[in-house]
Amino acid sequence: MTSLNDLDCQTCGACCSFSPDWPRFSTESDAALDLLPPRFVAADETGMRCSGSRCDALSGRVGFETSCLVYDIRPVVCRECVPGDDACLMARAAFGLTLPHQILG
Repeated sequence: MTSLNDLDCQTCGACCSFSPDWPRFSTESDAALDLLPPRFVAADETGMRCSGSRCDALSGRVGFETSCLVYDIRPVVCRECVPGDDACLMARAAFGLTLPHQILG
């Protein structure tokens, strides 16, 4: 039986493809933001650059195999989304990556 502990971000990526408004900078220092390659930062510098709803720093195919190209220096909002939390489950559902009923109840 699958559990929330079995959720693997590297076979998902839904949270990074869910909304262009989600990967916004919030509490990062200027020094931390300066570490991000400019090609991954939105033109208005308020968050990560997205193509449609997908963060440009996401590599791979959502629901199969993904990785973050800036994982070690990703923004706080990305660090705060953890497998199985409300944001994760909402993004997974939007992509049809639902969980077995047994682990939701």
